[in-house]
Amino acid sequence: QVQLADSGGGLVQAGGSLRLSCAASGRTFSSYNMAWFRQAPGKEREFVAGIRQSGGSTYYADSVKGRFTISRDNAKNTVYLQMSRLKPEDTAVYYCVADRSYSGGRPDEYDSWGQGTQVTVSS
Repeated sequence: QVQLADSGGGLVQAGGSLRLSCAASGRTFSSYNMAWFRQAPGKEREFVAGIRQSGGSTYYADSVKGRFTISRDNAKNTVYLQMSRLKPEDTAVYYCVADRSYSGGRPDEYDSWGQGTQVTVSS
């Protein structure tokens, strides 16, 4: 497993932007598929965006497509989630996740999870 540390959350007005970061430990970061999930109060965890080991393939939930961008810097062992045109319904705790083989939208398939970072979007 890889150790993950999420950061970058905060309070922002609707229409604003935030960039989340996830720093990973270890020397094999490039071999992991990475993704972001989120969980709002009273709701189940929801897939947001994913990026495969090579960084060439990215995929998004329909609810964030065109507003969020996932990227990774394998030299820095970091994955990012750039969030733009934020909406109140984006309010949630956001989690960075990693897995060597799985890259889909089922949260239980990921081996490693960050501690989460709170994103709050005010209307």
